[in-house]
Amino acid sequence: MATNDEGHQTAYAMQSKTFTSLIMAAGLAGCATLPTSGPTGSEIRDTALEPAADAAPIRIVEVVGAADIPLAAPLPTSLATLPQIPPPPTDMVGPGDVLEVSIYEAGVTLFASGGGDERVAVAPGVQRQALPPSRVNDDGEITIPYAGALRVMGHTVGEVEEMIRQSLRGLSQNPQVRVSLAQAITNTVIVSGEVARPGRLVLQTNRETLSDVIALAGGYRGSTRDLVVRVTRAGQNTDVPLNALIENPRLDVRAYPGDRLMLINDPRTFSVLGAAGQVTRVPFATSTVSLTEAVATVGGVNPSVGDPAAIFVFRYVPDEQGNEVPMVYHLNMMETQSYFLAQRFAMQNKDVLYFGNARANQPSKLVQLISQLFSPILTVTSAVAVVQNSN
Repeated sequence: MATNDEGHQTAYAMQSKTFTSLIMAAGLAGCATLPTSGPTGSEIRDTALEPAADAAPIRIVEVVGAADIPLAAPLPTSLATLPQIPPPPTDMVGPGDVLEVSIYEAGVTLFASGGGDERVAVAPGVQRQALPPSRVNDDGEITIPYAGALRVMGHTVGEVEEMIRQSLRGLSQNPQVRVSLAQAITNTVIVSGEVARPGRLVLQTNRETLSDVIALAGGYRGSTRDLVVRVTRAGQNTDVPLNALIENPRLDVRAYPGDRLMLINDPRTFSVLGAAGQVTRVPFATSTVSLTEAVATVGGVNPSVGDPAAIFVFRYVPDEQGNEVPMVYHLNMMETQSYFLAQRFAMQNKDVLYFGNARANQPSKLVQLISQLFSPILTVTSAVAVVQNSN
């Protein structure tokens, strides 16, 4: 019986040595090959300080005070750079407009000789002749019988009336002229995209703002957080988030005749990577989202593998020449003041929020991996021991 015990002990010793050797081998190779969701904080700093030969230089900003917080995304300044010309009169005439011209004559009439249904008696001895609708051509001209071509582009309806009256002097006995806009083209804007009623919209007062135009077009479709208003004026484009337009009256500038407004569905998002509670792409719920809100939205740091001291925001920032350069902002959320700084740190569109991996969690990962690898061996060894003991 003693011989059997000695054999069992010898077998256990051999198995123990084999098991220890396997653990050591796995430990040597496993530390470099363990699964991970990304680099640690120190690895990010090292690669940023020593980028590859063909990589752009990367600057790391340690956010430890209010002065280190980047400025919030500026308001769309291109709205201010759009031509801010005083709006023209609402009855300004231009190419494409259709004019209705009526001529009133007393006594011997110039236009009454044509007879027909267009003659209308408005008072004893006074007759009105309604001319066919006249469309202003590309040169800004209309043609009036007996007067010829008149350049009316850039003039108001009242000025056009006087031009026609003066052109008929000497041909008619004190003619009186009435002109009205049957179809307005000059004093309009084009609205398209995510609106209820896209198309051409007449500006009745020339004091309508961008939000007024959207409302007159039936309102927007979709969520304000996902919509961008693109304004085209004098060949220049500018984009402004609809949320910002609503929240900041300074951006709600007046529409100008000839403007083109397009509502584009372009959600603003930021991406979350690394050892976060959730790796995902997050849309902006409001026009501004702080770093604190961004961290909370994805569940914070993964407590199993993440490092609260390694919170990074990756962003392209324009330099003085207007070129985009890569920038990395680092916050240590193990320090109390970082939580206050994160409330003032505004996320921007296309930012990458990265949660660094904790290097201290690598040994626990290794233990878990070894446990998974050798649990079958331990089970078989225990089973063999039970069988031998039973014998």
